[in-house]
Amino acid sequence: MKTEVRIGISGWNYAGWRGVFYPKGLRHSHELEFASRVFNSIEINGSFYSLQRPTSYRRWYEETPKNFLFSVKGGRFITHMKKLREVKVPLANFFASGVLALEEKLGPILWQFPPNFGWNEKRFRGFFQLLPKTTREAALLGRRHDSKLKTRAWLKTKRDRPLRYCVEIRHVSFVVPDFFELLREFNVAFVFADTARNWPYVEDLTADFVYCRLHGDTQLYTSGYSDHALEWWATRLKLWRKGQQPKDAKLVTAKTKSESRDLFVYFDNDAKVHAPFDAQTLARKMK
Repeated sequence: MKTEVRIGISGWNYAGWRGVFYPKGLRHSHELEFASRVFNSIEINGSFYSLQRPTSYRRWYEETPKNFLFSVKGGRFITHMKKLREVKVPLANFFASGVLALEEKLGPILWQFPPNFGWNEKRFRGFFQLLPKTTREAALLGRRHDSKLKTRAWLKTKRDRPLRYCVEIRHVSFVVPDFFELLREFNVAFVFADTARNWPYVEDLTADFVYCRLHGDTQLYTSGYSDHALEWWATRLKLWRKGQQPKDAKLVTAKTKSESRDLFVYFDNDAKVHAPFDAQTLARKMK
């Protein structure tokens, strides 16, 4: 089965990148258009901080190439504030906010959890049960939005497509077999997050795709990746793509289906303009 390799950056609107990654004089409004011709996928981060507008999602759709994919970061109101308690309406607001306007360019949806939120099987099972499996289900859920959605809801989708989800955790209590078995039950990917050893890192494959976030090799958000480090990642990614594990894999459970997987890798070491250049180097190594 043919698999996809998507390598890109987390966000694109960074003042420090102007004149370094972005050409000098490039209009700020053209930065996504430029970045989307360099990378085949970008992670939308603004959706984590607040509900975006359908007009924004539609503009991003129109500014990017035909074969481009966005990953979208789910709202922190759900993950950090509500901590998965009574989140059906907040989920409805999220899906009604314009996410579906990305149409076929909508890739995985990322849910990142804070360091002070530990493993809670009841809440996570309930949350995964609420998540719509397809774009049509997401549009139906979006009808339950409330007044916190300040703009007109976007509740249409041209074609029903499956939705993918991934989870990034930052508390050591998640490093137990039950959590990974739950992820496999719902085909939710465990995010392989390189956080300069600040938070747990394991490599259990739990879904039909792999999702990596590279936040910094030695310092969070600020350090770049050496050629040796990127070669290390490329070697592992090529194995994961084939459904295999490296001999030194950091595993909680032994179970792994030997099936090919799509890859999504995003660099978030943006503070010193490393991310766009590290992403390009890794992409070359994957060819």
